[in-house]
Amino acid sequence: MNICEIMRLLPHRYPFLLLDRITALDESSQWAEGLKNVTINESFFQGHFPGHPVMPGVLIIEGMAQLAGALALTTVEDPTTKVIYFMSIEQAKFRHPVVPGDTLRYRVDLIRQRRSVWVMEAKATVDDTITTEARFTAMVMDK
Repeated sequence: MNICEIMRLLPHRYPFLLLDRITALDESSQWAEGLKNVTINESFFQGHFPGHPVMPGVLIIEGMAQLAGALALTTVEDPTTKVIYFMSIEQAKFRHPVVPGDTLRYRVDLIRQRRSVWVMEAKATVDDTITTEARFTAMVMDK
C-alpha cells in the first residue's frame, strides 16, 4: 500500500503521518508490516536534539500505532466512516536510538480481537536491530 492509499485509510497528515508504506498485509488481518524512512528533514529533529538528532520514541510508538490502526481499518466495510482510538499502550520498550538515514520497519501482530476492540503487539526495527516494542489496545468506532 503506497502513501496515497494509506492517506485514504488513515486521517493522519503531515507532520503526523509516520508511516510511508505498508509492505505486507495478511489477508486474514492477523499482521501487517510497514516502513518509515527517517530523514534529517523531519521537523522534530530541530529540537530533539540539536547536534545529535534522535527520533523521539513516542513518535516511533505513534508510527507503529498507525500501522496497527491501518490493519484494523482494513477489516471494516467503509473505513472513511470509522476512526480508531487507542485505549492503552503497554509494555513499551525503547532499545536502540533511531537517527536520520534509518529505515524503520514496523511489524504489528494481532493478539486478539473481540467485536470492535483490538489488542496488538508491535515491533520496530532498523536493519535487524529491535529499536522499539509495545502492546496496543484500540477500538474502532464510528466517526
